[in-house]
Amino acid sequence: MKSTAAPLRVALGEYDIGWHEPAASLARASAIVAAAARSGTRLVLLPEMCTTGFTMDADFAEPLEGESVTQLSNMASQSNVWLLAGVATRDPDPLTQTAKNSALLFSPDGAIAAVYHKQRLFAYANEQRSYIGGDNPVVMDVDGVRVSPFICYDLRFPELFRAVAAETDLIVVIASWPAARRAHWDALLQARAIENQCYVIGVNRIGVGDSIVYDGGSAAYDPWGIPLDRSIVPGTANIASVSVSPGEVGRVRGAYPFLADRR
Repeated sequence: MKSTAAPLRVALGEYDIGWHEPAASLARASAIVAAAARSGTRLVLLPEMCTTGFTMDADFAEPLEGESVTQLSNMASQSNVWLLAGVATRDPDPLTQTAKNSALLFSPDGAIAAVYHKQRLFAYANEQRSYIGGDNPVVMDVDGVRVSPFICYDLRFPELFRAVAAETDLIVVIASWPAARRAHWDALLQARAIENQCYVIGVNRIGVGDSIVYDGGSAAYDPWGIPLDRSIVPGTANIASVSVSPGEVGRVRGAYPFLADRR
């Protein structure tokens, strides 16, 4: 089905997350969200565990009513934008207290519109010892654009993306992807766009966290796998924004109906 929704402007909120420093990280995120909103952006994307860095210390996980989540909610409502942010969350049930690596989508009124839990945990770093993996994908309507969030290591598992391909216009991958494996990040993001015939945006962090170097490389591809034109958000040093048109997804899939041949 072809969408008649207007193009969606999306900001790629790449920044240096303070290691185990929620206050500093949230301050940087707030500046990005505000600047993006002033430029007309409707959806702002922040990296995986955007308040602490990719930590195995589950003590930083918080319930959906926690302080960091509340501040992110306020950013969305004060700037009247959609906001997708990575946060370590915790089940409030005292009998379980399970922590998850999550992506939270806030609507422009600050409400949590969707919660996605990372499905593939990074065993190389023993992530499974600190967090519980999710079981299901998420597809949400953002101003008429169907958006599916994923988190970092999920990117290496194409079957996760194939599961939502026919129902999505835009796949978003928020990450803490090390510079040492940057070539894989670049190749896999483009591959996910080509094979699923939809927009793919990856937002990575920069800086150093727990002695690991991150060099960003946030990227955006159209449904044909071509890099999108980027504009720098005024008032920021290097935050890019791109335009996503669901009508282009329908056009590409109509001209080349490759998804119909899935088995």
